[in-house]
Amino acid sequence: MHDGAGHRIGAEHRMRGVRTVEHFFTVPLVHAEPSRGSIEVFAREYTSPEHDSVRELPWLLFLQGGPGGRGNRVTSLSGWMKEAARHFRILMLDQRGTGLSSPLSRQTLPARGDAAAQAEYLTHFRADSIVADAELIRQALGSGPWTVFGQSYGGFCTLSYLSFAPEGIREALITGGLAPLAGHPDRVYKATFQRVEARNAEYFDRYPQDRAIVNRVARHLAEVPERLPTGERLSVRRFQMVGSFLGGNSRFDALHYLLEDAFVATPEGARLSDAFLEQLGQLVGRAANPLYALLHESIYAQHEATDWSAWRVLESYPQFLPEAEDLLLTGEMVYPWYFEEDPALVPLRATAELLAAKQDWPALYDLDRLAANRVPAAAAVYRDDIYVDRDLSLETAARVANLRVWETADFHHDGISDDGEGIFRRLLAMVRNGLGTSRQTA
Repeated sequence: MHDGAGHRIGAEHRMRGVRTVEHFFTVPLVHAEPSRGSIEVFAREYTSPEHDSVRELPWLLFLQGGPGGRGNRVTSLSGWMKEAARHFRILMLDQRGTGLSSPLSRQTLPARGDAAAQAEYLTHFRADSIVADAELIRQALGSGPWTVFGQSYGGFCTLSYLSFAPEGIREALITGGLAPLAGHPDRVYKATFQRVEARNAEYFDRYPQDRAIVNRVARHLAEVPERLPTGERLSVRRFQMVGSFLGGNSRFDALHYLLEDAFVATPEGARLSDAFLEQLGQLVGRAANPLYALLHESIYAQHEATDWSAWRVLESYPQFLPEAEDLLLTGEMVYPWYFEEDPALVPLRATAELLAAKQDWPALYDLDRLAANRVPAAAAVYRDDIYVDRDLSLETAARVANLRVWETADFHHDGISDDGEGIFRRLLAMVRNGLGTSRQTA
């Protein structure tokens, strides 16, 4: 079925307490130059069957974290989606390059040409392009200004939306996603290393026995070849990536359960167990979201090269080196060696190098427009967030007019997985009822 230019409606399904409708949109690859071709962008509509008719409900656009994360696939309404579905038709967007939206990977990028052509192509997959897609989608759906809810990188995109197309937004909700509006990415990673080190200390205080396990795994990997299910040897520095667990309340304790499976006795001596390696492979591999590694640093880039920011900043934090006496686990950093060790990224190494060296990244935010923003907006800032720094977030909040902030230490970066229903309800009340002042602390 076709519904207007560039919009095709796919299958409709009913699951446990949820209705879904598939939407496919044709959008320009380069919005400023439509003649350069088009891509397809996918989104899935979620509604509650409690509504006899959903056509009268306003739309809510959800922008997922990332970069490289596809929209959530759910089979029932829970958490923030359960609460949102009381008021909205939820549009779960696969941002361009992810999910079913012209996905990008080592398998698909070669169709664009050599490394230089691939790198140029990827420059059109940042927040500015995602926002332009969203505006075309809104118009194709016949929606007036809609509610935009951005989690993590989705919050970055929401700030770009407020910069370049505020007329498309009725109200903006942001969780763990107030991006720094200016400055080099180096300042992001300096803050990140400090907060990740503090989170390591918190973890090992809670699970002191895991300190010995982590060090034992590191010494073992330095001496004994262990291979991931994808065939490559597991390095100490790649093992450190399990620190991704430290970024949330809902996953923090799960790291302990991962580590307890680490070793198994074999006739040849202690080895890392198949169960441990299988779980680890899913954590440290980027086959499912290569854009995360390719574009992660560029989501902060404006008018200058990132030049492998996290890798350079690491020099000032030797406690994170793999040869450290007490191994520290890492957080949201991307290093050039990812493209040497991960089979999903190895073919994209030259492309990644070109992206890291690119100097003419366009602006992602309009500071004057944000300073004069009139769209009601509310943001949850997590005080101990290791992915989006609290201090940088509050710096941004001070530069965005009409933005109310709820600062809390009760949640980490995965707050909407912890109590999404309560967080969504609170933020919606903040934009609609003027709940609280411009700065709330809980």
